[in-house]
Amino acid sequence: MAFNFDEAIDRRHSDSAKWNKFPEHVLPLWVADMDYRSPPCITDALSERIAHGVFGYGVPPTAFIDAAIVHCEQHYGWPLDPTWLVVLPGVVTGLNLCVRAFCEAQAMTVAPTPIYPPFRKAAAIAGRGQRNAPLVVQHGRPVVDYASLEPQMCGQEKLLMLCNPQNPGGTVYTRTELEAQLTFAQRHNLIVCSDEIHCDLVLDESAHHIPFATLSEDAAQRSITLMSPSKTYNIAGLGASLAIIPNPELRRRFIAAREGIVPSVDILALTAGAAAWRGGAPWLKELLVYLRANRDRLVSAVNAVAGLQMNVPQATYLGWIDASGLNAGNPTKLFYRAGLGVSPGADFGEPQFVRVNFGCTKATLEDALSRLQTLKQQC
Repeated sequence: MAFNFDEAIDRRHSDSAKWNKFPEHVLPLWVADMDYRSPPCITDALSERIAHGVFGYGVPPTAFIDAAIVHCEQHYGWPLDPTWLVVLPGVVTGLNLCVRAFCEAQAMTVAPTPIYPPFRKAAAIAGRGQRNAPLVVQHGRPVVDYASLEPQMCGQEKLLMLCNPQNPGGTVYTRTELEAQLTFAQRHNLIVCSDEIHCDLVLDESAHHIPFATLSEDAAQRSITLMSPSKTYNIAGLGASLAIIPNPELRRRFIAAREGIVPSVDILALTAGAAAWRGGAPWLKELLVYLRANRDRLVSAVNAVAGLQMNVPQATYLGWIDASGLNAGNPTKLFYRAGLGVSPGADFGEPQFVRVNFGCTKATLEDALSRLQTLKQQC
């Protein structure tokens, strides 16, 4: 490999939120933040920009937008009009803006469960209700079961919040599955917010990411797609993201909701994001090979531990582990006692699960799996 993903980088004695959350005897495997150096194209671009030495207000980010347009055309066959794009300091910002822009005081959101915690928090923070469509496992893949939600729908629902690839389950939705979600949105006249931040991290070589908005003109006109290079290229601390909104009226409402609240994106974040999409492909190709091996090693080890079960995620570097077989009130505590700092499933809506980040070196993963073997001793 041209890039060294085995390199051990000391992040505990840095400003890393991931590595400073727990005491030193606990291995952090929680937040979606990988332990690898970002591609050289990013550090080179940042070094060149920093060498300029002046960091005043920036002009509209044409380089970042141009890079996004080329990226979506090349990877997804999706031709973007630059007027559709709204630059944001993070995808979570986009989730919150969608709730505020498209759900009046008595309106409700619809979201799958389990789901990335900011989906749940965005509705709660805005004082909006939320209906949850459960994920059900079909052929080893968690998919949304909207049929079970139908009897609860009352007409106050305005926003359908999707996550593709799904976090925490790692599902890459097929065209048929996405079309079913579109049909549900059409039947209930819902605007759709689609979080696609993990779209470039597809590990299953038989799967392919399909942006929701590309399904049809109707899908495009009712949707806000959120994308970012941050998770893929490990630059989450440099927040540069996009809301892609083809419908001018939805775009107007979205932009109005951010006025006076959401700042412009940092000029260094824009530099990093543009460099990632322009030159990061060789690094990403090798990263996916490395992550695929880590995923397979983790799945095998987890399923060999009595009381644990894990499906194979098609995408992301996140493992969703069913710990209900441990018969523990709070499995997160058992993992902690074994020296493993994981994300509590309760935050996602499933208290008997935990989420594990395998975006780490093989040495770190092997350390984690050794500790996993002691889990039953903590019961």
